[in-house]
This record gives sequence, structure tokens and C-alpha cells, in this order.
Amino acid sequence: MNYNPEDEMIQALNENNNILSPTMQNSTDEVLLSLQDLHVWFELRRFGFSHAGYVRAVDGVSFDLYRKEAIAIVGESGCGKSSLMKTILGINIPTKGDVIFEGRSLASLDRRELHEYRSLVGYVQQDPYGALPPFMSVQQIMEEPLIIHGVRNRTERLERIHRAFEEVKMTPVEEFLPKYPHMLSGGQQQRVVIARAMILNPVIYITHDLATVRYFSEYIFVMYAGEIIEKAKVEDLVWRSAHPYTHALLAATSDPDPKNVDEFQDVPPGEPPSLVNPPQGCRFHPRCSKMIPGECDVNKPPEFDLKNGHLVNCWLYK
Repeated sequence: MNYNPEDEMIQALNENNNILSPTMQNSTDEVLLSLQDLHVWFELRRFGFSHAGYVRAVDGVSFDLYRKEAIAIVGESGCGKSSLMKTILGINIPTKGDVIFEGRSLASLDRRELHEYRSLVGYVQQDPYGALPPFMSVQQIMEEPLIIHGVRNRTERLERIHRAFEEVKMTPVEEFLPKYPHMLSGGQQQRVVIARAMILNPVIYITHDLATVRYFSEYIFVMYAGEIIEKAKVEDLVWRSAHPYTHALLAATSDPDPKNVDEFQDVPPGEPPSLVNPPQGCRFHPRCSKMIPGECDVNKPPEFDLKNGHLVNCWLYK
């Protein structure tokens, strides 16, 4: 992957923020968040009355997040990332399975505890301009989550805003605080979104930008059609991706290298499958050039261990 114009800022962020440092723990006592066979299905009704099926937005997702570890979940639009995020935040109620935080199910938290838990979760939105209210100044945008979560001292709020802006290289800070989103460049808008996600000192980051997740995370989980199909350390996934869908996702990643204009990008044809009636077997098989007839289109692939923490759901590694 080639140079990204935001690399310098994000690299500095990675160096300055201990939460993002790669400090994977092996003891199960250090598990911070655990998703256990999580299913989130939304019922469809015909004319508002009769049952018409389910949208299987999240369909059997399991993983553990360890203390001081950051993971990124990536995939095409409609793969279930947002539904998964909302379930982790406690907004969606699981159809099956559980979300466990520090040994407690989110379902057991009362309103105050759930509010406190949400203050520990931060995510970076895909569209920075759409994520920033156009009628609020940058200072108001940054202060809002602090006010919501009980930081009433204005001096403390400003100190935390200054620290967050300095970490994302938005300096001098006073120059940006009075501005409105439309007065910022695209890169500056993205930095504001990142700073806002960081300002409550969160322990979880969910991002949609495959070009920059290598700086935010130790692990990348690839999601397709409601399932996580590959899990790997960032370096392994970027340089030794295993699943054909991951190959395609990396090939389609926006890249500023001008030589890509003249090079054919090998991306799969077609669209992601319907989550109402997903394909039998591997859900990627209708788009996969390496599909094994009688296997990929019939049987759901289990998780194969490629060693070094690299796991993939693909019959090619049987």
C-alpha cells in the first residue's frame, strides 16, 4: 500500500495514544469485550402486518477484544458493519448471542451503566462532512460529547479539546475552534471526526477506512454479508491476505498512486448478496473466481487457522 496524505498525522496519533498501541494480551482475564455468536436479525413485515422474513444483518459474529488492543472491522457498504456497531453500543438488541463487557452482559446493564459504557466506545464515521453538524462550530461539535457525558467544567472541556486537536495535528487550536465544517478542508474535517472519537478516551475504535486502519489497529476483521470471514494482524492482512474477498477489498481501496489509473484492478463482479436470502455455503461464492463447485456453493466454510493469529473462513485452506 502506498503513501497516504494523512499518514504523518495518523502515525503521530499512533505514537502518542497508548490505547492504539499493539499490546495484545493472551490471558482470558484481560478480555475487555467479547462477542459470542452474535446474531442481529430485523423482521420484515408485508403491509405492516404479516411476517415476510428477516434481514440477517449480523449472522454469527464472535471475537474477543483485549485490553489496550484496537481492532478495525472493514467491508463493503451493506455488509453489516453499522448494525454490528450499534449492537456493540447497546442500541440494537441481539436476536441471539451476547455482548459481554468486562465480564457483564450489556443486557444486564441499567440505564446509568449503559450510558457510562457508551462513553468508552468511539468510532470514526465514513463520511466526515456528513458526520459534522453544519450549524455547529468546531468547538460546539467537540464539546457536545463531553457535556452529554457529564464534563461540566468548561476549563476541563477546553483542555481535553486542545489535547485531542494537538494529537491530530490541528494547530494552532484556537484557529479552528470558531470555524464551521464547510470552512474546513476534507482532511481537516476527517481530523475533527477522529479527535471527537478520541475525546472521551475510548477503548474501542470502529472505522470504515481500510487505507488508514493499519495505523489505528493491531488486528483487522473483514466482514461480508453479515459474517466475519477473515481475522488477521494488520501486516498479515495487508501483505498476505487469504480470502478472495479480502484480495478484492484491498484492490479496490482508494490509493493516491497515479500508476493505478493505467492498471486493471481485479475486483469481483456483481453486488453483495441480499441479507434477507443469503446464498447457501460461502456467501461470497457467487462472485468468487476461485469457487469450488460442490463445496463452496453447498457447505458453509469453518474457520481455518493459518497461524500467527490469522484466521479465514474459506474452503481454499481446507
